[in-house]
Amino acid sequence: MSWLEILSLFSAAFAAGGVNAVAGGGTLITFPVLILFGVPPVVANATSTLALVAGMGGSLYGYRRHLADVKPWFTTFIPASLAGGLIGSVLLTRGSEKMFTGLVPYLVLFATVLFMLQGVIRLRLIKSLPSGESVKTGKAHLVAALFFQFFVSIYGGYFGAGIGILMLATLGFMGFQDIHRMNTLKSVLGALINLVAAAWFTASGLIDWPRMALMTAGALLGYYAASTCSQRLPQTAVRHLISAIGLIITAVMFWKLH
Repeated sequence: MSWLEILSLFSAAFAAGGVNAVAGGGTLITFPVLILFGVPPVVANATSTLALVAGMGGSLYGYRRHLADVKPWFTTFIPASLAGGLIGSVLLTRGSEKMFTGLVPYLVLFATVLFMLQGVIRLRLIKSLPSGESVKTGKAHLVAALFFQFFVSIYGGYFGAGIGILMLATLGFMGFQDIHRMNTLKSVLGALINLVAAAWFTASGLIDWPRMALMTAGALLGYYAASTCSQRLPQTAVRHLISAIGLIITAVMFWKLH
C-alpha cells in the first residue's frame, strides 16, 4: 500500500467508526474508499465489515455506563440479530451483487425519514402517559419489533450501511427516549450482526487482511471518540446530528451506487 492509500483507509475507518457510534452508515465511507483503491466489491464489503466490527469495542467502551440499563433487552433482540446476520451474510456470498447495490439507497432513505418522524409519532402515542421513558413491552409491540429487527439484521449481514438508523427507529417506536441508551443497545446489536457476518466472510476467504488491520485501528479510535463526545451533547442535538448523517449517507449512496 502507498502512503496515500494508508492515510485514506485509516481516515475513512476513523470517520466510519464515528458515524457508526452515533447513527450508523459508516460502511458507505469505507466501502467506496476500498473500491477506489482497486479492491473487488464483495471483498471490499467483507473487509469493511470485519474492520468495523473489530473497532466496535471502542464504541461499547465509550457507552459502558449505559450497558447495565439495556442489558435486560439482550435476550429479546440478540437471537433475532444473530440469525438475521448469518442469513444476510450467506445471501451476499451466494446472491447477486447488483441487487443489493440497487436497494441500498432506498432502504437508508426510508430509515432516515422514519427516524425523523418517529419522535412526533411517539409523542402522540404516549401523550396521555406519565412523564419519563415508557417502553412498550406488550406482545404485539415485541413481536413487531423482533420481526423488524430480524429483517434489519439480514440486511446488516448483507451490506450493513444504515442498520444503526433502522435500529434507532425501531427502538424509538417502542418508546425508548434516551438517545444514549438507544445508541448503546444499537451498538451491541450491530456488533453482533457484523460479528456473525465477519465470521462467515472470513470462513469464505473474502478478507483483505493488511487493509483490514489498518482500518480496524482507525475505526477503534473513531468509535471511541464519537461515543464519548456524543454523550456530552444535548439529546436534541444528537438527534439532529443523526438525521443529518442519514440524509448525507442517502445522498452519497444514490451518487455512488446509481
